[in-house]
Amino acid sequence: MSAELYESASAFDAAPHARRFRGKNKKKRWRRAKDAELAVIRLPLDVHDPGTRHRTEDLYSAMWSVKRALQRDARDAVDAYWAGDVRRATDPQAWRLKLGLSRDGMERRAYRHMENSRHLAHHVTKALVMHQADEVFETSVSRHLFADASGRRHGRPKVGRWWDYTRIPGRARSHTAVRKWETFRLHGTLAGHLDAYRHRTLDRTVTTPEQAAALPPEVRVLEQPHQMPTPARPTGRVTTGEVTAKGTPKTRTATWWDHTGPLAVVFTGGADSSRGDLVLPVRLPSGSGRWPRLVHFLNNPDTWHKIDLVRRRDTSAPGGWAYEAQLMVLAGGYASPATKARRQATAALERAGGIDGNVSNLSVVSFPATFDPADGGVEATRIEPSDEELASLAKARRKERGRRRALDRSRRASNPAQYRPSKRQQACADRRQAAGLPARTVAVPRGARAANKAGIPKQAYRRDTLSAGYQLNRARLAEAAATAAAAKDHRARHIAADITADHGANLVVEDCDIRTWYRRWGKALQATTPGRLIAAIGRECEKAGGRMLRASTFTTKLSQTCFCGATVTKTLADRIHACLSCGLIGDRDTVSGALCAHVRLTDPDDPNTGRLDQAQARHTQILFHEGLQEALSSQPQRGARPARGRTHAAAHTRGHPGRGPLLDAMPPPGTGPTLNETRPARKRHKAHVGATGCTDSTPPRRASSVQTSGGHHSIT
Repeated sequence: MSAELYESASAFDAAPHARRFRGKNKKKRWRRAKDAELAVIRLPLDVHDPGTRHRTEDLYSAMWSVKRALQRDARDAVDAYWAGDVRRATDPQAWRLKLGLSRDGMERRAYRHMENSRHLAHHVTKALVMHQADEVFETSVSRHLFADASGRRHGRPKVGRWWDYTRIPGRARSHTAVRKWETFRLHGTLAGHLDAYRHRTLDRTVTTPEQAAALPPEVRVLEQPHQMPTPARPTGRVTTGEVTAKGTPKTRTATWWDHTGPLAVVFTGGADSSRGDLVLPVRLPSGSGRWPRLVHFLNNPDTWHKIDLVRRRDTSAPGGWAYEAQLMVLAGGYASPATKARRQATAALERAGGIDGNVSNLSVVSFPATFDPADGGVEATRIEPSDEELASLAKARRKERGRRRALDRSRRASNPAQYRPSKRQQACADRRQAAGLPARTVAVPRGARAANKAGIPKQAYRRDTLSAGYQLNRARLAEAAATAAAAKDHRARHIAADITADHGANLVVEDCDIRTWYRRWGKALQATTPGRLIAAIGRECEKAGGRMLRASTFTTKLSQTCFCGATVTKTLADRIHACLSCGLIGDRDTVSGALCAHVRLTDPDDPNTGRLDQAQARHTQILFHEGLQEALSSQPQRGARPARGRTHAAAHTRGHPGRGPLLDAMPPPGTGPTLNETRPARKRHKAHVGATGCTDSTPPRRASSVQTSGGHHSIT
């Protein structure tokens, strides 16, 4: 352990006699109720003013330097903790406290960095530094030292990148002291914002936010300028409502708490800052369709709880970054009247369903909760990407590959000394030298990175010179990835709403580790996104008053079991369930989803307690014989097939032009291995060993949807 770490450890030993940073609260500490709901709303901030943008960038730069220093300290302390075998075996808790591997220890490190760096006091406050230390402890140290509920621990703490630093955590407001926000504060009112920026065509009778929220959709409520003016701090003196002994009213100096105009996020700056408050105007949606949501979140300042300052890449924004304040409120999320009605109908829908997820599709089958045909029939739904979605994804991949090639060419052109010529370029140079021709300068070397004998690059990538075009393309690539992720989340929410509306809010899904799928079929999963879909369905079930349970695949073995109780052994290539005992023939995934509806869990929180109710499954097969057979056998029998023999970059032979890796035709069912079975992740024998034997996969084409009397329908 280094001398600095020993010095730090000695400082923690003297903690009882050291300087006190925080005293005891005079009042009882406020705690949020366990059943209290939290919701977050994003408020875009205007940073077009050069001075405001420069101060905001300085704030991020200062907080990034603090976080980087804390991550390095955490890495060194963790290394020392694992190196001390004797002390760790004797008393691990005392050894952690000795090294400062605690929340209080990380906070003291952050204070020490701030005190030693004189310039940080001009930009940040101790409250911001403290919460940054808490975040580093929770995300790096605690997850590495202690296992989670599943028994897994994260790896060694690492130092992040500047481009990944997007959030500055704020401190929650005090709910025991009036007007006490120690970091970012939201001032103003929604009514004041409406008065300041009301649209010229808005009816004069609309004067309150509630009236604006009641307007028909597509009515313009606000007219905000492109560069919003910065609200001014109130001046003068205001009355306090009290009187003196002589009967004169008491007054005090006006502060930001007296501001009732447009909404703005205010940060007081560092202790040594002489530039005043940092004021960031808030830009609200102009259409009346968004105002019910604004009224829900912003019309009651007593529910405001905490603000985090967040930035995201935006090539069209000044400086390349768009800033927003994420306001956390002590209330539930907003739901439109139509959404509330749909969830009430879902809660009243008494059905029991099961979900079978794999790489190529998601199959959902549900029955009446009483398993009585008189109360309803069998409903089956298959979720898979359409041809349009697959074509759009293929186009996005081509564009992404083009941007990455452009980035590589730009880096090589700006740093030609750090790359070697390719074999073709070297052969051309040798031929010119043999012919006695002058050497030709290679502007863009296409070979490997210049490295030493150990294969380590001679110059780190972060030391390379990057052009303005490189930075612009990199920002566009990051922005496109964020947009695609948001689009996938939006699609998953809509599909989850449709699933719960048809099958109810009580569902059972096989507990599978999707990380295993990504190690083998990463590209195929980008089209289907089964993890997003299952997570979205689970959240929608909870909002509708139900729950999605998870059952272990080892205790249920649904893919190898039939309704009659017989074992139907199938390989990964067999996509059809054909039972020789009862004669049931159906799609493999749909049969597994139907059996999921008959899984019973002794402990709902433990997937290993799930067991298949064979008696109930057999009873269901007898009662729903015709509808069950038709619903399970009408599913399209197609699945993903791994590419063999050649990669996606190989040229197609004449007469077989093909339509790309995502749109190739699928073979008939049962003619080849189909690796889209759900399997839990296997434990690796070594932590550093990567996945081996991975093959590229080709996602399936969308099969035609078939409507049956059993209630089968397909969602794409």
